[in-house]
Amino acid sequence: MGWGNLFFTVVIAFSAALITYNIIISANASLKQGFPQPSTPLTIGSVDPIIKMPSESDSSSPPGVNKYQKKRLFHTAVTASDSIYNTWQCRVMYYWFKKFQNSPNSEMGGFTRILHSGKPDNFMDEIPTFVAQPLPSGMDQGYIVLNRPWAFVQWLQQADIKEDYILMSEPDHIIVKPIPNLSRDGLGAAFPFFYIEPKKYESLLRRFFPEQKGPITNIDPIGNSPVIVGKEALKKIAPTWMNVSLAMKKDPETDKAFGWVLEMYAYAVASAFHGVGNILHKEFMIQPPWDTEIGKAFIIHYTYGCDYDLEGKLTYGKIGEWRFDKRSYDSIWPPRNLSLPPPGVPDSVVTLVKMVNEATANIPNWGS
Repeated sequence: MGWGNLFFTVVIAFSAALITYNIIISANASLKQGFPQPSTPLTIGSVDPIIKMPSESDSSSPPGVNKYQKKRLFHTAVTASDSIYNTWQCRVMYYWFKKFQNSPNSEMGGFTRILHSGKPDNFMDEIPTFVAQPLPSGMDQGYIVLNRPWAFVQWLQQADIKEDYILMSEPDHIIVKPIPNLSRDGLGAAFPFFYIEPKKYESLLRRFFPEQKGPITNIDPIGNSPVIVGKEALKKIAPTWMNVSLAMKKDPETDKAFGWVLEMYAYAVASAFHGVGNILHKEFMIQPPWDTEIGKAFIIHYTYGCDYDLEGKLTYGKIGEWRFDKRSYDSIWPPRNLSLPPPGVPDSVVTLVKMVNEATANIPNWGS
């Protein structure tokens, strides 16, 4: 083993130990004792309750000046496990990323799949990949999404990211047109989710976002994805995002209230905690079957199942005579040449299936 590999092994082991120590301590102490206070805001180089972020090593470039390129390029990062479910989605997503990366109006720079399985897989040569360590066993409490912020912390620490901005995306995103850098003036660019309601849960969120940080409306109705944000801002946000996620999961009332969107609330809180607001772009992505047209969207997010009868009528909540649902392929590869929807099904769903089919037809060794 080379000295470089040995160094990173030691760093990861030490970081995991810090995480375990933090949780053990916080289990017997109030959140206030283990959470960063308003009087000591986190900055690059300061110690977060979870991990120490690296200090800024190059301050020679003035703010807003990128020494790598003239465009405001952003780096696309996708966290994933090594499951078949995540892998086939990542392969499809990366296929379409490459199709649009160098198109006019694109500010899409590099791409990284952040693989939080802790070990390389068979697709390292196909998709640019950073291998992150998962949380210590049992810490995610069966909520695997908690590995996402921890994986981002590791990646931001260790990777050589040339771009000044990051797009946080997900495996079940398909890019449908070139994406420009939508962030502006120190603000991130994010998609607003109707089910993220900070005002509704103010009493819970004040446990993690003290009144000294400002009104609850400072917390935007977003998750971590899709979000385009400055790299240096994300370096500050990521450890807090991780710490808040773990603290929320450990709090039974908060865990019950937020459920599967807990980590999304944690990112929104962490972003507000560090004073990073977001421009809300409803056209950032669409989510079939509820969104029926592509319109101005840049991304299709196929998180919901699409079920229709043979007359093209939506049968949501009931398995349709025709269906496309990513969960049908949680342990098997979707076949090439999926059947197209029947006449009358909205354009968003038709486009989604056609794009999956094009990707699988052109990706070598599909299904293996």
